[in-house]
Amino acid sequence: MARVKYTSKDVDLMARMMRAEAEGEGQQGMLYVGTVIVNRAVADCLDFGDVRAIRDVIFQVQGGNYSFEAVQKGNVFYQRARDSERRLAERNLKSWREQPAQYALWYFNPYAPCPPTWYDQPFTGQYKDHCFYEPLPGTCESVYIG
Repeated sequence: MARVKYTSKDVDLMARMMRAEAEGEGQQGMLYVGTVIVNRAVADCLDFGDVRAIRDVIFQVQGGNYSFEAVQKGNVFYQRARDSERRLAERNLKSWREQPAQYALWYFNPYAPCPPTWYDQPFTGQYKDHCFYEPLPGTCESVYIG
């Protein structure tokens, strides 16, 4: 059973985002980005209480900007999805998630060492250039389900 309901259009959209955000970090890096996308769709808390679908997550606006920089700046995001990234996206949608992104709702590339918190949320680990952060204990139990 999938972690979140999805269509083939969702797979394409997610595959494009995974590639745009982490192509330079290989398949593993793209899987971690995909994990965060799915986690946001299932997390009924914090900044993600009103996003339930993959499309909602990808095009979410926070503080006047898209949550994912690639939506605004992404020539790669607006390219056609490739089969290899589509397969990775489907793995995430079905069940795949591992540390450091297993329960992460945020990631970013600080172009420096990862800070111990990101908007007061604890650091869970790093993969190549991306730092991952999960919610504080007791603030988002829904991200731990499934």
